[in-house]
Amino acid sequence: MKKIIYSLIAIVTLASCGNNGEKSVSDLIAQGDLETLRAKKTEISEQQRAIEKDLQLLDSVIAAKSGLEKLPLVTILTAKGEKFDHFLELQGDVKTKQNVLIYPEMAGTLQRVFVKEGQRVKKGQLLASIDDGGMSSQVSQLKTQAELAKTTFERQKRLWEQKIGSEIQYLQAKSSYEATENAVKQAQSQLGKSTIRAPFSGIIDDVIKDQGTVVAPGPGAEVFRIVNLSDMYITVDVPENNLGGISKGKEAKVYFPVLGDTVISKIRQTGNFINPSNRAFSVEIPVPNKNGNIKPNLSARVSLNDYSSDNAILIPQGIISENADGEQYVYVASEPNDNKAVATRRIIKTGKTQGSLVEALSGINDGDLLIKEGARTVKEGQNVQILNTESDE
Repeated sequence: MKKIIYSLIAIVTLASCGNNGEKSVSDLIAQGDLETLRAKKTEISEQQRAIEKDLQLLDSVIAAKSGLEKLPLVTILTAKGEKFDHFLELQGDVKTKQNVLIYPEMAGTLQRVFVKEGQRVKKGQLLASIDDGGMSSQVSQLKTQAELAKTTFERQKRLWEQKIGSEIQYLQAKSSYEATENAVKQAQSQLGKSTIRAPFSGIIDDVIKDQGTVVAPGPGAEVFRIVNLSDMYITVDVPENNLGGISKGKEAKVYFPVLGDTVISKIRQTGNFINPSNRAFSVEIPVPNKNGNIKPNLSARVSLNDYSSDNAILIPQGIISENADGEQYVYVASEPNDNKAVATRRIIKTGKTQGSLVEALSGINDGDLLIKEGARTVKEGQNVQILNTESDE
């Protein structure tokens, strides 16, 4: 029915135009000029489109005033400024700087092993002893000689102080005493290598050599592995384009999938070298290990705080559209009145994304009513029916 009305109105309009001194369509057809006919067709088409647009506007106004208008149903949320912390997600491994293999310092038979696997030890505690091959007896002999040299030197010194004896006798006694003292210290140092002691407090993770095994310094001769689980840390490789956002003291969240546990820490150190192979720099994050559940080489997911804003406006990514020019936009419910509003397009710029939310850097102000449900179907300037209002979370 509407099409018939449109056609009649168009005919009436065109007929009125023909009465204003312009040639009728019949006259132009009779004339037979092709270019003139095409020009007339274009003119009539433009007039028809203008009339149809006016009719649609009239229909909309009539429907609104008569209460018959069917408006698109939308939900809206209120934009508000809030604190926003963005985290960079990376993968890391647990390490400890106190995880070492202990080697013997002298060759010989492993005479005694004093510890077991899993045993806690303190720094300097005796772990094992090696057969010294009679060196302890040699040390005892040297100590006896040193005592004699000391007594001789002290007596010669008293005589020399009383101007008795020659200076050369005094100097010889002094030299002999000092030489035997140095010999004792050297022998004791060598004898000390026959014992293996803990370099730091920790746990004996592995007893590699059994009692009675012949050992010697060098590769493959390790006797124990000792680990300290109290000073654990994680290293991650951060891409170089995040260099400006990652710094010492920034918050770090460490999640251990195997343990199902999360630890909150801070960046302890950032590397000063960009690795040319992966264009990344290293970051070190300490992790407390009170229960001892965190082990070296355990995998972890690390979230590093690389951006923060005290008054960021976060919006759902699902309400953002993009035009032909590549610009992002959202629809705002403007002029709200009695649960009705007008959909207004806003060009925006976005920043960091966290989950399903993205920060709107421009185009949206605190308190704006953003169209959420129905944002993909409304058009610029279209009247909409608001179902509810919610705050952006």
